Amino acid sequence: MNKKEMISSFVDHLEKELVLLKEAARATAEAATNEESRPENQYDTRALEASYLAGAQSKRVAEVTEVLSVFKNTTFRDFQKSDPVQSTALVDVKIDGKKSRVLMMPKGGGVNLRFDSETVQIVTPNSALGETILGLRVGEIAEFEVGPQIHECEILTIQ
Repeated sequence: MNKKEMISSFVDHLEKELVLLKEAARATAEAATNEESRPENQYDTRALEASYLAGAQSKRVAEVTEVLSVFKNTTFRDFQKSDPVQSTALVDVKIDGKKSRVLMMPKGGGVNLRFDSETVQIVTPNSALGETILGLRVGEIAEFEVGPQIHECEILTIQ
């Protein structure tokens, strides 16, 4: 997988998502303050609900803006097979026997992208998986907990 093309694809994806989120937040804020949203009685909560939704959407806009900024301003390092997992590492892992590809980043945990017919998930050191694989090298195996379950994780490749 070409890491530079994948990063470029992530940036494009986040920019498109940001445009849609901003439009949705703007439309919801307008709906919350629109004359037609005035309550008809004490039980009519449409405007209140729309304002809560607008606030949540604005928060999501800020989060995606921050993640996009991190992607645009981070120097992505190329890793050697012997290097430990660090920020900006693209890592193939086997979790409980199932292969996955993750990108270690300081922000953006949980964001997924399809690239070259594969799914790449961003993980951060704050997540259980990210904390576990940080510092590991190819071939090393570690366990991590998610809720009451213990999972086994093996580092397959790093780039």
